[in-house]
Amino acid sequence: MADHLEASLTLPSDPASVSTARAFALDTLGEWGLPADADVSDTIRLIVSELATNAVQHTFGLSPTFTVDLVLDRDERLRIGVTDSHPRFPKRLPAAVQQDNGRGMVIIRCLTAEHGGRLRVRPTREGGKTVSIELPWALPAQPVPPSPAPAA
Repeated sequence: MADHLEASLTLPSDPASVSTARAFALDTLGEWGLPADADVSDTIRLIVSELATNAVQHTFGLSPTFTVDLVLDRDERLRIGVTDSHPRFPKRLPAAVQQDNGRGMVIIRCLTAEHGGRLRVRPTREGGKTVSIELPWALPAQPVPPSPAPAA
């Protein structure tokens, strides 16, 4: 595998773009060697969904697009970032049981930590922000094909 792989996709800030962002991430990671049935695939699916949903819902129409960036460094670290042009950073909200929303960043933070990663929020030069996670990249061991039976 290469020392450094990158992929990026810019989408309209529309709810329909969330599934496109999720499919882009999983398809790209599959091309980079991550099996669709790997345990971490479900985690990545949920993290990308939450990041993209936040970019759509919490920019109040002030960010017409958002960008999903994937970076794999030296087969060691995977970074997934979602960038929008709205300057407001995510805020920690008290997640009451009866709330229908407001728990996205808590979910992202917990899943990322559970897999040995970290969450970061950085401003962009253009005045927006990038919310990103970084995870260790560890491909599951591939099963060893059985040896052919000796001829009798």
